[in-house]
Amino acid sequence: MTGETLEGFVDADEAAKFLFLKRRRILELARAGKLPGHPIGDCARRVWRFRLSELAAAVTVTDKSLFTSRKKASMVRGKAVPDAVE
Repeated sequence: MTGETLEGFVDADEAAKFLFLKRRRILELARAGKLPGHPIGDCARRVWRFRLSELAAAVTVTDKSLFTSRKKASMVRGKAVPDAVE
């Protein structure tokens, strides 16, 4: 071995703490392919594991809008236009 240690995997809870998101949002983004994740199992209810280095790399190069919900984004857009007619 060359002295390198393999990075371990973390669960969705630890990934959520790392990115300051909710666990549910982490899983949504992973299922959509917007966050790097590793699904374990072939059934409909998979277990997801993450590497913190992959998550860090993804958020530094990825458009930050991926991490906001559509509902929040539409609320922000609506407020950004002061004379908008609803």
